[in-house]
Amino acid sequence: MFDTLQKYYQENREMVLALFERYRDSGKNLMLKSELWDEFLALDSSVEQKVRIVSPLGRVIAKAQEAAIDHDRLAMAIRPKVAQWHYFSYSYNEGKLEEMAVAEFLAFKEKQVQNDLQQPVLEFDLGPFERDFPKMTQSRSIGHGVEFLNRICTSRLSREPVGGRELVFSFLRLHGYGNISFMINDKIASVVELQHALNDALEYLEGKTAGSEWSALVDDLQKMGFEPGWGRSREKVMQSFSRLANLLEAPDYQNLEKFISGVPMIFNIVVLSPHGFFGQENVLGLPDTGGQIVYILDQVRALEREMKERIYEQGLDIKPKILIVTRLIPEAGDTTCNQAREHVQGTENVEIVRVPFRRVNGEVLPQWISRFEVWPYLERFADEAGGEILAILGRRPDLVIGNYSDGNLVSYLMSKKMGVTNCTIAHALEKTKYLYSALYWHQMEEQYHFSCQFTADMIAMNSADFIITSTFQEIAGSADVVGQYESYSSFTMPGLQRVLQGIDVFDPKFNIVSPGADEDVYFSYTKEKRRFTEHHDEIRELIFGEQHPAGRGVIGETKRPLIFSMARLDRIKNLTGLVQWYAENEELRSKTHLMIVGGTVNPEHSGDEEERVQILRMHELFDTYGLDKEVRWLGVRLDKRVSGELYRCIADGRGVFVQPAYFEAFGLTVIEAMASGLPTFATRYGGPLEIIQDGRSGFHIDPNHGSASSDILLKFFSRCEAEEGYWQQISEGGIQRVQERYTWQLYAQRLLSLTCVYGFWKFATNLERQETSRYLEMLYHLQYRPLAAAMER
Repeated sequence: MFDTLQKYYQENREMVLALFERYRDSGKNLMLKSELWDEFLALDSSVEQKVRIVSPLGRVIAKAQEAAIDHDRLAMAIRPKVAQWHYFSYSYNEGKLEEMAVAEFLAFKEKQVQNDLQQPVLEFDLGPFERDFPKMTQSRSIGHGVEFLNRICTSRLSREPVGGRELVFSFLRLHGYGNISFMINDKIASVVELQHALNDALEYLEGKTAGSEWSALVDDLQKMGFEPGWGRSREKVMQSFSRLANLLEAPDYQNLEKFISGVPMIFNIVVLSPHGFFGQENVLGLPDTGGQIVYILDQVRALEREMKERIYEQGLDIKPKILIVTRLIPEAGDTTCNQAREHVQGTENVEIVRVPFRRVNGEVLPQWISRFEVWPYLERFADEAGGEILAILGRRPDLVIGNYSDGNLVSYLMSKKMGVTNCTIAHALEKTKYLYSALYWHQMEEQYHFSCQFTADMIAMNSADFIITSTFQEIAGSADVVGQYESYSSFTMPGLQRVLQGIDVFDPKFNIVSPGADEDVYFSYTKEKRRFTEHHDEIRELIFGEQHPAGRGVIGETKRPLIFSMARLDRIKNLTGLVQWYAENEELRSKTHLMIVGGTVNPEHSGDEEERVQILRMHELFDTYGLDKEVRWLGVRLDKRVSGELYRCIADGRGVFVQPAYFEAFGLTVIEAMASGLPTFATRYGGPLEIIQDGRSGFHIDPNHGSASSDILLKFFSRCEAEEGYWQQISEGGIQRVQERYTWQLYAQRLLSLTCVYGFWKFATNLERQETSRYLEMLYHLQYRPLAAAMER
């Protein structure tokens, strides 16, 4: 792309110079994608503009993500394709166009923020340590890491048949639980003996009655060298034997995954979520709680069901155990977050285990603190929590799952100490939420402490055995939008660190495993016999009742459909933006009412400064536009069953759900609404872009263009009035989309299979990457720990 641009510059020097001078004369030393493009279009309004847009210059500016500018130089970052970056500079004095290295670009950008920066800065670069590790090259492969690794592994098995078979044989000999041995015993001492035993066993099983169970076959199979774990029934055992026999004879990547996924390896899982009020009741709506808690509770229920089913099918009688490890908060209000242990409802053997945050002197921190303030306490939390886990399980877990930045760092510490497989889940990466959050980290440090968080993110991302994301967007964005993880590929925090290669989204550790909605709660409004009709009076009062003590606005019962939204009341979720869009669209107001559930209506009842700003803004909108008879705002916490039935009641009235966030990593409420049959309009930035097929299973909206978004809503309601069956068409499209792609059963099956495969890879190919591991340890001890210690009061 640079060569093409340089040639165009030589032939159209005057045009290019005019644009570059326009950027310099804008008075801005930093410009983002939209600003660069707007200035390009504003060069003139002639017919020539259409030609210029498709020129090499137009194509470059269309792919430009940002620029840094001073009176001497223009430096620009170009992203021609997903996760591919190029940098160039233009010298105004010399008229020279040159390519730049990433380090040079970042250093120049730093000068625009901190011009007097003289001290050397730490450069973080994982590139040299990762050169020999297999990486994907195609953007379509991003998020499908396990398939890539399986292909690499089967290629190795084919290329090195003797060594490959020995590897599989050694792996099988590892497994057991307590005093129980699995898979093979000492009667099989080599690969050749294993292959002969498999042939004999398959011949033996052919002659047995269909449906025979392992208990009736065990004596003979043990004499051949086989232990439990192959299956409970004759058919399941034969399937496992056949897969292994085929794998040893002619490796195939799909067969490899199926066989390894069936090896009994996962009996105990630890799920980490340190920050916030983690409980089952009275926590939603409290600071730093919400979607992540719902996600984890649904996740562990689905995982337990799948683990129990797998273990049973493998022919074993072991009860799986899952621990959710979180923070104990002595001053927990009317929640259970001050209880050390709590059984998870709807499960057999899942517990919440709470461990306090402690100061250096061992004193327990009694009160809740923001997720941005937890960093000084996590190392001590990890040590104490690790001891609790070992005491409860009586052994180390088989998998540790981190959640959010703090949980992912604890997962790093815990898995390194215990030597277990480590999975991380970001949920949301703050770096993409706040504009220039890395570049202006110092100005934000007192409130957000991004120095600790972004450093912790890099350590956790690169140390994880595998990373779960809900969508492709989360990893690598789209053709025009940078992905959350991709934003960590290179960035600078002036005066602290310059990251040349932080994370590589082509790394095979990334896997897309989308969550779902609780199918017992979020189901179609048409399922009349399943509906929670006992809540209908309560819901009618919530929607149409008189002035609510925890709300504002009375809309009364009318035939108008409802526009509904439910989220935290913070800037990113943009609920006040939705209210403003609605307020400024007179025709939409005449056709519909709006209902908002989020936050609290009294700023004095909020402990979060960002939420207080949004509360005051919401009241301002009500007063300015006179919304008290058209908008219903409730600052209430809804029981899960009530929220599920609320979606359906709004669907009864042919309403819609709107998720107007500036960015949404995934969007559980989007899935919940769609599963309930509510036509859904959601942000095009983040997961919803992938979840919703625009115009078929819902609609994409741009939160940066409120007028256009409200027009999309108006167009939908107008078409529903004119076209019978249109509302139903979109409703059914949403339900079908969720059933095909977003269920917890599919999630649990995939996550457990990934754990098995990455466990095999960790054994087979030293996936731990010792050089990288040592480098990350240095970053942790020399950079992160001093930053965290400096925070502690």
